[in-house]
Amino acid sequence: MKRLVVFILWVFSLAANAQDTSQVSLDEVVVTATRSERKLSNVAVPTTLISQKQIIQSGSLRLQDILSEQTGLFITQAFGKGLQMQGLSADYTLILLNGEPFIGRMSGVLDLSRIAVGNIRKIEIVKGPSSSLYGSEALAGVVNIITDQPTADRLSGSLRYGRFNTLDGALHASVKRNRFSASAFINSNSSEGYRLLPFSNLKTVEPFWRVTNQLDVAYQFSANTKLSLIARNNSEEISNTIAVQNLGQTILSKGKERNRDININPVLSHKWSEKIKTQLRGYASVFSSSQQLNVKDIISNYDDKFRQQFYRIENQTDISANDKLNLNFGGGYVREIVNSNRYDSLLINRHNHIGYVFGQGEWAPTDKLNLIAGLRYDMNQNYASVFSPKLALKYQLNQKLSITTSAGRGFKAPDFRQLYLNFTNVAAGSYAVFGSLTAQNEIDRLSADGQIESLTPSYFELADLSPETSTGINAGLQYKASALLLFKMNLFRNDINNLILTDVIAYKKNGGQIFSYLNISRAFTQGGEVEFNWVKNKWQISGGYQYLITADKDVLQQIRDGKVFTRDLASGVSRKMDRSEYAGLPQRSTHMGNLKVFREWENGWFLTFRNIYRSRWGSNDLDGNGLINREDEFARGFVQVNVSVGKTIGNGIRVMIGVDNLLNYKDEINLPTLPGANGYASFTYNFLNNNKHK
Repeated sequence: MKRLVVFILWVFSLAANAQDTSQVSLDEVVVTATRSERKLSNVAVPTTLISQKQIIQSGSLRLQDILSEQTGLFITQAFGKGLQMQGLSADYTLILLNGEPFIGRMSGVLDLSRIAVGNIRKIEIVKGPSSSLYGSEALAGVVNIITDQPTADRLSGSLRYGRFNTLDGALHASVKRNRFSASAFINSNSSEGYRLLPFSNLKTVEPFWRVTNQLDVAYQFSANTKLSLIARNNSEEISNTIAVQNLGQTILSKGKERNRDININPVLSHKWSEKIKTQLRGYASVFSSSQQLNVKDIISNYDDKFRQQFYRIENQTDISANDKLNLNFGGGYVREIVNSNRYDSLLINRHNHIGYVFGQGEWAPTDKLNLIAGLRYDMNQNYASVFSPKLALKYQLNQKLSITTSAGRGFKAPDFRQLYLNFTNVAAGSYAVFGSLTAQNEIDRLSADGQIESLTPSYFELADLSPETSTGINAGLQYKASALLLFKMNLFRNDINNLILTDVIAYKKNGGQIFSYLNISRAFTQGGEVEFNWVKNKWQISGGYQYLITADKDVLQQIRDGKVFTRDLASGVSRKMDRSEYAGLPQRSTHMGNLKVFREWENGWFLTFRNIYRSRWGSNDLDGNGLINREDEFARGFVQVNVSVGKTIGNGIRVMIGVDNLLNYKDEINLPTLPGANGYASFTYNFLNNNKHK
C-alpha cells in the first residue's frame, strides 16, 4: 500500500511540472446527462465517459468487464451480473442501448453478460437519480451504451481464445453510399464453463453459448431530415445441472436455460430550423426465457417460462431559444405485456400502460454559471402517478476550478414479479411467494381448502404497492491542475423510501411459509468519490476511490431502542447489538478503488495495467438476526490485476494477449464468477477500414 501511495504521488508531481501540451479530453460530446448534446466539460451532474479505444485495449468481451474497472461501480453476482452504483443495488440502475431500455430483468437484475461490447462506440455513465429524464429504474443512475454508426466502408473480423475454451468471434461490416448507410455486427461467445470446488459434482459456471446480431441502417432524406433503424437480436443457451438427493444417492439432473431478446428502434429526426429540432422514436423489445430440468421419479419436472414485451413511442423536441437558454420537452406512451407460469399456470397476459411527459430547461445567465431544471410526470396503470424533479448547477470559479451540485428524485415501479408472482416450491418445503395483487385471493383459496395455519401481522399490511423512491444529492468539484492532470471529487447521499421487500404473511399447516411483497423499509447510502486522470504523450494514468456508508433506517432505530440482538462469536452468548457493529446493507464495501495505466508507442505497441480493489463486504447472516455484524459474516477484500499487451500493424491487423486476474485471486463462495487467472489471445483483421478508433 505504501508503494502504491508513493507511486501516485510521483505521478502527480510529474504532471504538475511537465510542460507537454497534451490535453485532458473534456470536449467530448455526451447526450445521456441532459438528453441532448453537451460537452463533457459543461455537464452539471456526475458523468463518466468510456471510449472505444479503452474498451478495445482493455480486452473486454462483455459489458460487465469494462464497467467493473470504473470508480464506484461493482458487479453483483446474483441472478446474473448486475451493476451496483453509489451503493444502490442492481435493481436501481437503468441500462440503455442507444437511449432505449433493456428489458428482461430476473429478480430485478439485468444480466450484463447479455451485452457484447464489440460494436460499442462509447459508454456514458450518469450517477445519481435520473428519473426526471428516464423514468423508472433510474434511482442510482443510468448507463447508456452507444453503438457504432455507419460512416464509411468497413469490413473487419476478430477472434479471441481464452481459458476454459472460451471462444469469442465477431464480424463487423458497414457501407455508406450517398444518403444511405448500413452496418452489421455479428458476435458469438461461448465457454465450456468451470468448476472451482474440485470435488463438486456441479460446475460453478455451466457451459454457455451466446450470439448477438445487430443491424443499423440510415437514410438522409435531406440536410434536415434523417430516418434510422437499429435492430438487435441476442440469443443464449446455458446448461443447467442440479444435484438431487434420493435414498442416499446424488442424482444429477441436466437441462437448459434459453434466453432471447429482440430490439427494434426506428428514429425519425427533423431539424425545423437552426434553433428547433425534434425526434420521433419508436421502440419494440421482446425478451423470452425458458428453463427446463428433468428429475424423474423424484419431483415433478421443472419447466419455467417467462416472456416480456415492451412497446414505446416517444417524441422529444429541443429548442435553442437563444445563446443562454435551451429547452427540451416531450412525452411518450409505453405498453408492457408479460406472461409466465410463475405468474399464472395458464400463461395469461398481464398488461401495464404508462403515459409520461417531461421537460427540461438549461439556462446559462453568465459564462461561468449553468443551471438545469427538469420535471417528469409518469402515469402508470398499476400504481400511483409519480413526479420526478431535478435541479443541477455548475459554476466555473476560474479556468482551473469548477463546482457542481444536483438534487433529484428517482423512482422504481413495482415489477410484474412483485405484483403477480404465484409460485410454490414443492421441492423445498412447500414455501410460496405471491405478488401483492395475487396474495389476498391465494390466501382466501388456501384458507377455504383448510391449508392455512396462521396469519402474521404483515398479512394485514398488504396493500397496493407504491413505487420505491429516492431523493439524491450530489456535490462535486473539478480541478484541472495543468494541461495534463485533472481531478474530480463528488459527495453523494441517497435516501430511499418505500423499499419493496419480501415478508412472511402466513404459515401453512404443513409448516410451509407464504411470502409476499410490501413497502416496509427505508434506507440510505452516502459517501464520496475522488478521481484523477493524467495524460502525457502516449501515457494515460487514471484512478479513483469510493468511500461508502449504507444503512437500513428502521434497523438503526431498532438498535438504538435495544431491540436487536447478536450471538457472541467466541462464547455463543446472546446480547444486545451495538450500533458500531452494524455494517449496513449487505454486499456493499466501504472502500473501493482502481488504478489504470495505458501506454502506447509510435510503432503500434500498447500496454494496459488495471487494478481493482474492494474491501470486505457483508456476505451471510450467521447469528440469526438478519443483519451483517460479526467478523465471520464478511467476505474478505481483494485486489484484482488485469493486464494486456498488443500491437497494431498498419491499418489491417491487431494482435493482443492478456491476463485477467493476474494474481489468481479466488473466492469460491462469494465470487463464483471470478475463476482465478484467465489468460487469452486475440486477433483482429481489417479487410477494409476507413474508420479509425477514436
